[in-house]
Amino acid sequence: MKQKMRAVIRLLRPVQWIKNGLVFAPLVFSKHLFDFSYIVQAMQACFAFCLVSGIVYTLNDIADRESDRLHPQKKLRPLAAGTLEVRDAYRVIVFLLAALFFCVLHLGTRFIIVIFLYAVINAAYSIFLKKVVLVDVFVIAAGFMLRVLAGVFAIDVEISSWLVLCTLFMSVFLAISKRRSELILNIDSHASTGRGVLEMYDIAFIDQIMTIAASGMAISYALYTVAERTVRVFGTENLIFTTIFVLFGIFRYIFLIRIRKTDDNPTHVLTSDAAMLVNIALWFAVCVVIIYFQEIKNLLLL
Repeated sequence: MKQKMRAVIRLLRPVQWIKNGLVFAPLVFSKHLFDFSYIVQAMQACFAFCLVSGIVYTLNDIADRESDRLHPQKKLRPLAAGTLEVRDAYRVIVFLLAALFFCVLHLGTRFIIVIFLYAVINAAYSIFLKKVVLVDVFVIAAGFMLRVLAGVFAIDVEISSWLVLCTLFMSVFLAISKRRSELILNIDSHASTGRGVLEMYDIAFIDQIMTIAASGMAISYALYTVAERTVRVFGTENLIFTTIFVLFGIFRYIFLIRIRKTDDNPTHVLTSDAAMLVNIALWFAVCVVIIYFQEIKNLLLL
């Protein structure tokens, strides 16, 4: 029983749930980080995305279990390895769907539409969109974008168009970098990873897309920090100084995926590097201090 439970947990890939943290971005940049009711709504939205992510990962593993057996790393997944049966996976999906239903009841119609769209797009990805060159990348990128929009709708706030644009470029950047790592892994292992669409890509082409996406992300974030609306809402132009962390993060990530040729998991690349973790923590801390300076000052004076 314990072995099966461990297999179920691996099937849901909780390590990947860190990506659902994007749901909290609107909470931070809408100046509601210290508002308890908004925090509860954002946490509920994040939990809902964890549930739907678990459903998506399970469906993907059911569809890919044969090709995963050919992959040097994915062959260890529960369904590919045979430690969990397909009927068990379907039972997990039913349980998660029931939990998801009760979780989204009070998050509003727009949030429900977004999370439904996320599930549909990812189901289509598992079935056939992953086989279409470039479309596969943009479907992965759409998942990041929908998380941010879901965070906006969950707490019912407005968010800067520049920040949405920055999220788009970041999403494409992370998605195409995943394909790059998979392609390198495919070449270096001299074995098929079971993903036929990789034959349509080459390193030079992917690197061009990464350069464009990285440039767009850096520029759109910088423009967001000095936009008239941003300065008006936060009452300061100092957010521009956080751009240095964004630039370092981009350069560090590119460096990591070039030296870690066998790692095709962007989440693992981001969370297993000390310099990257410190950089993210510093970026977040500086953003909070700049955005909530007056609130923090008032709290310290109490």
